[in-house]
Amino acid sequence: MTTQGRPRGFDADEALDRAIEVFWAQGFEGTSLTDLTTAMNINRPSLYAAFGNKEELFRRAVGRYAEVDMAYAAAALLEPTGREVIERFLRDNVKALTRPGKPAGCLSIQGGLSGSPEITTFLADSRRGGEQALARRLATAVTDGDLPAATDPDALARYVMVVSEGNAVHAAAGASRAQLHATVDLALRALP
Repeated sequence: MTTQGRPRGFDADEALDRAIEVFWAQGFEGTSLTDLTTAMNINRPSLYAAFGNKEELFRRAVGRYAEVDMAYAAAALLEPTGREVIERFLRDNVKALTRPGKPAGCLSIQGGLSGSPEITTFLADSRRGGEQALARRLATAVTDGDLPAATDPDALARYVMVVSEGNAVHAAAGASRAQLHATVDLALRALP
């Protein structure tokens, strides 16, 4: 006979969304378990049972953030030309960095500005994965001829990510949506 545990008394995705906002606003190191349990409206045993320890919860939060809050990145890769991919990514990124009701900036930047080497490495690897996906799409744009043959897709993807990540830092420091779009305007002029 199998013994079943008590059913969960909370929506795990909703609790994870609340954890995202705490980590986003306070960073990994600045967030306590009490901050998390209060925001998630659960007790510590429930947090541990559903999400593991704080680091495991953070990793799951970053995964959900990438899936939900950064869905625009995958959508941008579907644009028909390399230039349109970049413009949609950067424009939608500005919107995401400055959404009303959400912390300004980006969880992947704000969450690990300081912290353990494991967390900063995890976040850097996560960002690098997005950069590599963009580089692959830009390589296709070079092959298709909508970007010049001499374009280095890896360097161009890195440039786009530097603009995006820089905008995230500036958004967290209070830059307006209009100011960030002005940065995107300049970045787009530099495209091949």
